[in-house]
Amino acid sequence: MSDLTLKREDAAGKKLLFYTLLLAAALMMLIPFFWMISTSLKTDEYVLSIPLQFIPRPLTFDSYTRLTEIFPMPRMFWNSLVVAVLTTAGQLIVSAMAAYAFARIEFRGRNALFVLYLATLMIPSQVTIIPLFILMRYLGWINTYPGLIIPGVFSAFGTFLLRQFFLTLPKELEEAAFIDGASRWTIFWRIIMPLSRPSLATLGVFAFMGSWNAFLWPLFIVRNEQLMTLPVGLATLHGRWLTQWNLVMAGAVITIIPMLIVYLFAQRYFVQGVVTTGLKG
Repeated sequence: MSDLTLKREDAAGKKLLFYTLLLAAALMMLIPFFWMISTSLKTDEYVLSIPLQFIPRPLTFDSYTRLTEIFPMPRMFWNSLVVAVLTTAGQLIVSAMAAYAFARIEFRGRNALFVLYLATLMIPSQVTIIPLFILMRYLGWINTYPGLIIPGVFSAFGTFLLRQFFLTLPKELEEAAFIDGASRWTIFWRIIMPLSRPSLATLGVFAFMGSWNAFLWPLFIVRNEQLMTLPVGLATLHGRWLTQWNLVMAGAVITIIPMLIVYLFAQRYFVQGVVTTGLKG
């Protein structure tokens, strides 16, 4: 057997081992999701039964119907959707404009201001909740949609992410547009933004997931059940002495569906954005 054949077999063996490890890791990550769906389809007496049932017997959708009867699930789903969509849209617009200023507009103290802006990432959000709550109270935004949405519009991470992508775009595009008489706004809206779809999709996925899963801030700012988001509403399913885990898992399944849809829709741009963003500092 030649050395070339041995090398090919060795490479094939390593490749097989690599894919086997990847498959095992993927299965380990999928088990919690499978268990969540399985538990949501069980009756009360089989949720914690021993031995554990991975395939529900009997299989029932009663948890989902009971969930809508306990509290206004459609209303909370709508609240979460409105807050997540508007927060994501606002964050994309604000972060893109700030990132364009830091990446393309020359002004005194730009780099120092950007470093100071990034330093806010080191401050835990829990530290700023009380001052932010006081500000919302002065503005009269307690128990309102603006109180839920506006604080999430501003993101130092989003600005950093888009700035790094904007730096990779050739400056010749702007120079040619300036020669043709284009303004800063025209260049930003008609040249920079269309070329930045991968990075915008990446930030959009992160922003939507962060807003959709937010719990602490909606818990502080909202007391009206008609404005509660899904994470806050689902927390009420945890009883003091007894928790109906099939209802909790049914709520978790409903909660995760929009995030899967958003990720699948933006997957192509998301992967491209992760690859290309941050290549130039």
